[in-house]
Amino acid sequence: MYRYDQYDHQIVKERIAQYRDQVRRRLSGELLEDEFRILRLQNGLYLQRHAYMLRIAVPYGLLSSAQMRMFAHIARTYDRGYGHFTTRQNIQFNWIKLEDSPEILEKLSTVEMHAIQTSGNCVRNTTSDQFAGVAADEIIDPRPYAEIIREWSTFHPEFAYLPRKFKIAINGAEQDRAATAVHDIGLHAVRNDKGEVGFRVLVGGGMGRTPILGSVICEFLPWQHLMTYIEAILRVYNQYGRRDNIYKARIKILVKAIGIDEYRRQVEEEWVHLKDGPGTLTQEELDRVAAYFTLPAYEKLPVSDATFELKKAEDKAFANWLKRNVQPHKVPGYAAVVLSLKKPGVPPGDATDVQLDFMADLADKYSFGELRVTHEQNVVLSDVRIADLYEVWEQAKAQGLATPNIGLLTDMICCPGGDFCSLANAKSIPIAQAIAERFENLDFQHDIGDIELNISGCINACGHHHVGNIGILGVDKDGSEWYQVSLGGAQGNESSVGRIIGPSFSAAQMPTVIERVLEVYVRERIEDERFIDTVRRLGVAPFKEHVYATPIKTEETTGEDAYA
Repeated sequence: MYRYDQYDHQIVKERIAQYRDQVRRRLSGELLEDEFRILRLQNGLYLQRHAYMLRIAVPYGLLSSAQMRMFAHIARTYDRGYGHFTTRQNIQFNWIKLEDSPEILEKLSTVEMHAIQTSGNCVRNTTSDQFAGVAADEIIDPRPYAEIIREWSTFHPEFAYLPRKFKIAINGAEQDRAATAVHDIGLHAVRNDKGEVGFRVLVGGGMGRTPILGSVICEFLPWQHLMTYIEAILRVYNQYGRRDNIYKARIKILVKAIGIDEYRRQVEEEWVHLKDGPGTLTQEELDRVAAYFTLPAYEKLPVSDATFELKKAEDKAFANWLKRNVQPHKVPGYAAVVLSLKKPGVPPGDATDVQLDFMADLADKYSFGELRVTHEQNVVLSDVRIADLYEVWEQAKAQGLATPNIGLLTDMICCPGGDFCSLANAKSIPIAQAIAERFENLDFQHDIGDIELNISGCINACGHHHVGNIGILGVDKDGSEWYQVSLGGAQGNESSVGRIIGPSFSAAQMPTVIERVLEVYVRERIEDERFIDTVRRLGVAPFKEHVYATPIKTEETTGEDAYA
């Protein structure tokens, strides 16, 4: 994985010294909160409902065991014993004291990490496929390109104060596991008829108040021109993106306003001044960065293992875990393991300091000391020998990290919501826990099959509810917390934005609402048809009809106020 060079070390060292002085001046009263706000946000420090939250960058979701152990240290020393992994492949700590924050950044620097550009109107952390480099369907390894984007975008003076935050995702496989369609720029690796590598480039995707799927601005961009083309896209946005209205400042609004053809024309016009210039990637530069992502020392292993096959045949629980939590690997004899952070009763994406240390130990013992963070708020061991899978499963199960629910109903995406976030209209975590409790039966979940349920506490959509097969959005109604439900969203190769089914529901009604939605699916599905395919075939009408057919009575609602 990438290691800091002298420039990285110097940049981070100087930033910490600068920030330490800013915190000193804030604590002494020399800086007022309004003056300090923009300074702390540049270092990933947010002021939430109860305390400061620190968001730490995990570039393209890749972690070493040493970095994971540092997270464990921060969790137990400066927080309340846990961290929260996000859909942006980062980690957040929700109970940070301001006076501790410079020391935390200092400690992070010892394992080559920081919190720079995890907030603010700049280019944020570039995200990628959690199985990058090991995926069986990979076209190219996207991590070198993601690292080049990171180096280019960090402290880029021209793009430090964009109209709004800017997010880039890059995918190197046939299946889009980086959600490229809902990013400001989405990059999908492709090969042309000559076998040459390039990227299909999308612009103007995003969620929030105006969910929009990105539009293709270039079908095939040769990899050499990646950075100059990105720069041209950003220059046009930086010049013409709205700064008078925060809700209309994202690039998606500009692209929608003028149309993709006109935006493409303006980008091409700007690109004339950049194409084939100093920013053009060379093979030498790509090789320099790619050298950081060399393959580990894989053994030459058989495709299968007799003991493994026996355990798989004898132990149903192990077999279920293999089916849901283990992914194919491009190297024979190896597999990628997803450690589930979605055990019922635990907020989705949370991991305790003990679990963080444990995952680091697992990585050292079974996966060459490397881990990945997924968009779905889980953690991956990318290089596990098939012969070790049973042992890994037993150990992970003992730590509550082996729930066999990856891709199932209880593998929910969920933002921190109103329990922590000052922007939230409603709580997210209790809704996730109530639904998980109602549908905890794993046999039922396996029968239902693949289904993505995403929950956001407000319209900012940190829980990606717009692209959930079932999306739940917290809304405020006269000071009360209610929840809007949408169906038909999806990420990946067939991305779509869900449709709202009707009036919102109270928190107490939500498990029953999901139950009624699933009743229609079970009744109407054809053989092994996935939930999303049933919704696309039928539309939302039959689901809506069944959900609202009779009022949902709970301890908190009666027939007349069941819906709002």
